Amino acid sequence: MRRRILLAILLAVAVTGAALGIPLGITTWLLVDNIHRENLRTSAGRIAATLDNEIANGQPISLDEVRVAIPPGGQLIVRRADTPPLAEGAAPNGETLTEVVPIARQGTVELSTPAGPMRSQQTQFTVAVVLLVVLSVGTGTVVATVTARRLARPLRHVADRASRLGGGDFRADPSRYGVGELDMVAEALDASGAALAQLVQRERQLVGDVSHQLRSRLTALQLRLESLTVVSDPDVAEDARAAQEQADRLAEALDELLAAARAASEVGTEPVDLQTMLPEIAEEWRQLLRAEGRNLRLRVGDGLMARATPGRLREVIGVLLDNAQRHGAGTVTLAARRGDAEGTVVVEVGDTGSGIPDELAPHIFERGFSGGGSTGVGLALARALAEADGGRLELSSKRPAVFSIFLRVPRPGDVGEVRWPAERVPR
Repeated sequence: MRRRILLAILLAVAVTGAALGIPLGITTWLLVDNIHRENLRTSAGRIAATLDNEIANGQPISLDEVRVAIPPGGQLIVRRADTPPLAEGAAPNGETLTEVVPIARQGTVELSTPAGPMRSQQTQFTVAVVLLVVLSVGTGTVVATVTARRLARPLRHVADRASRLGGGDFRADPSRYGVGELDMVAEALDASGAALAQLVQRERQLVGDVSHQLRSRLTALQLRLESLTVVSDPDVAEDARAAQEQADRLAEALDELLAAARAASEVGTEPVDLQTMLPEIAEEWRQLLRAEGRNLRLRVGDGLMARATPGRLREVIGVLLDNAQRHGAGTVTLAARRGDAEGTVVVEVGDTGSGIPDELAPHIFERGFSGGGSTGVGLALARALAEADGGRLELSSKRPAVFSIFLRVPRPGDVGEVRWPAERVPR
């Protein structure tokens, strides 16, 4: 894109320079020629007028009075029908400019001068025109380079933003470019990211609610069927066992579908070394907090690995640290430890402020809800991003406020592809 913009602007500048430079150069060349010929014609006319006065007064023609009108290096020749020609000055060498003016009694005045000075002046003016065109093209090149860079860089950034959005990175990007149309695209991408994050969050909640309801109903059904398998009627018992077998298969299929849905949401995740990532994040936020007279403490256990999307995890932690900076107080703590449940890692962000009031705690993850005058999008987006990686974001302590991100530990069997369970029983 940048190359195309640059070439298009340079082509326009080159065509404009050629369209103006060539006619200007030709015009300048002819103008210098006309000026020199007109000056020579004027000098010849003055000489002819002086000689006409001498002839009219009956005086013999003398070239002494007109000698000063002859250009340097030029030659004057006066021709009359009844007398030999009179000459003043040496004949010019090489190319000459010559003007002939008539005088009385069928005579002529021929004034010649070398063409070299005129050609030198023509060359100087032509070179000046060429330099002007080159300067214009050079200026156009600089403008084209700056313009192409100014347009191509935002376009690449927008393309990267759209690619990350398609990959499940819903975090907002505050970058704007000073170009109205591109800023509109960036705002639309941010709005789409927030809407998709909310949609993902609702989808995760729906899957959880549906799975809970189905499991509850299915468990009750299995208990009722189990009681029927021990009745005295063999036919009823046999039918109950068959129904219970189908219920067991349904429960197994439900588990597999939920696992596949969870794996589908985690496509793109990878093992993340928390001992490497968290210090980098802490260093970025430590400077911001230090400017407010606050500290950031970091505690990371040895060998902690989590399965997550690096960009999403950075955004979730960034939202929590920003929340602690805006609404918290005192020292901020960023810590990572092994979870109580096997196969989990917990990343915690907290501060030593007054915490979250009881009436606000149940609503802090709701989109649009804010107890501190903010937009109310950050925590809702952070929870959606954590759940998109198969994790969970919870408020583990209200006073002081501590947020916990629960993540899975990478396993050797983790793969990037997703295989949905095949239908086992023909319909």
